[in-house]
Amino acid sequence: MNSPADLPQRYERQQRFAPLGATGQHKLMTARVLICGCGALGCAVADSLVRAGVGWLRIVDRDFVTLENLHRQVLFDEADATQGLPKAVAAASRLSAVNSLVSIDPVVADLQAGNISQLAQGVDLLIDGTDNFETRYLLNDYAHAAGIPWIFAGCVGAAGQTMTIVPGETPCLSCLMPAPPPATDLPTCETTGVLLPVVSLLAALQAMAAIKLLSGQQAALDRQLTVVDLWQNKLRSVGVARSRQPDCLTCGRQEFVWLRGARGAAATRLCGQNAVQIAAGATGPLELPVLAEKLRAVGPVTSNPFLVRLAVDGYQLTIFADGRTIVGGTDDPAVARTVLAKYVGH
Repeated sequence: MNSPADLPQRYERQQRFAPLGATGQHKLMTARVLICGCGALGCAVADSLVRAGVGWLRIVDRDFVTLENLHRQVLFDEADATQGLPKAVAAASRLSAVNSLVSIDPVVADLQAGNISQLAQGVDLLIDGTDNFETRYLLNDYAHAAGIPWIFAGCVGAAGQTMTIVPGETPCLSCLMPAPPPATDLPTCETTGVLLPVVSLLAALQAMAAIKLLSGQQAALDRQLTVVDLWQNKLRSVGVARSRQPDCLTCGRQEFVWLRGARGAAATRLCGQNAVQIAAGATGPLELPVLAEKLRAVGPVTSNPFLVRLAVDGYQLTIFADGRTIVGGTDDPAVARTVLAKYVGH
């Protein structure tokens, strides 16, 4: 079935683009994609792929819609925020109304080493819509263990970056960055802000890379790191081919420490305290004064030589010098991880 007449009319203009054509469109319609995180980037990429006709899409997200999401997370509206709907559920409802031919599977969960193999089973592509590096390293490990590509992206303020990572062909995330950067070095949307146009641009680059991969046009991929700063009117490509490391833990030695759960922040409920402790990740000791200064843009901060404490949105984050954090105001590990990622970046 390769003739234009066999395709739904909705894809007529798309398949007229010669490099895609009817053959490429049919491949899109049988493709399976996992989008990890349904915030700003995840929303925009999901919208593009559903409109393009990707056959099956699973959206995994642990968070719920709030009013402050609406300026940049394009699948949600005020009613979703008022109801506090899970993002994956609200997104699936909107996307199903856009294209009923696409099968959409919303999963309200915290993507972790213990569930990624189940959630990603049988997919052709992983797309990064996350807000923290630990999940990205997990995606990187799984992609190389399973031999499937993934598309990294991140943005804050008016700047961001994206790269398509193809196991066996490109450097991986661990080649470029062997360990996550310290939390003190990571701006977040809450501390620095974010503008929708940079989200839209990076999501468009992710979606185009996905369409190339899923339609069988892998030769057309950009295998460089794309870096943008829309406030400074800059867009550049950074060559990374020589960055591939033979002794890389992931693509070289294939140790997959994040996938095995050997690295990453474990979360533990603190009995009787309505709080969750999240163990230190792989960032090493924190520069507490630097972190305190960053968080003052978000809410009231107190600190001493041993810890930084932030009160925000009904939660209290106590961050210790070794990177360990206690999130008060919830006993749900998924919520605690979301709060930590939102305000600290891990």
